[in-house]
Amino acid sequence: MAGAGIHATTIFAVSHKGSHAMAGDGQVTLGNQVVMKHTAKKVRRLFNGKVIAGFAGSVADAFTLFEMFEGKLLEYNGNLQRASVELAKQWRGDKMLRQLEAMLLVMDNNNLLLVSGTGEVIEPDDGILAIGSGGNYALAAGRALKQYAGEKMTAEEIAKAALTTAADICVFTNHQIIVEVLGE
Repeated sequence: MAGAGIHATTIFAVSHKGSHAMAGDGQVTLGNQVVMKHTAKKVRRLFNGKVIAGFAGSVADAFTLFEMFEGKLLEYNGNLQRASVELAKQWRGDKMLRQLEAMLLVMDNNNLLLVSGTGEVIEPDDGILAIGSGGNYALAAGRALKQYAGEKMTAEEIAKAALTTAADICVFTNHQIIVEVLGE
């Protein structure tokens, strides 16, 4: 299996009715054929529980990015936007870090951002982001749920339902879903 990378997939985040939720599945896949783990935790709380971060991509690379991002949060006293921009700058500008194969979604009570190694720090217009192999499925489901469920669903319920839909469709996403919530 030379050259086969270990990957982890599908993170979904939503801000809805003053609440913020991020969900991730637990599947880790080796190459395109073998499920190595079913219960990986790809969504976690940082900065004393005030920030939620989730990753899609290579597992080892993601842990490196989590550590770097938490360092930036500490350096900038929890300012999510500043920490995200500084992480993206460092990630893009460092020859070794540019080789990392992962993306991050990060959120606090005021911001939801996608951070990538190409220097991108993107804030969505609609309060919804998704990354990973099942990201487009989760994004479509989440947008429909947020638009049509209105007041009937919480951010947590939308996040879980969107990821469940992705898991039903994407072979790289499973039903071992972890949801973290802020603002409820």
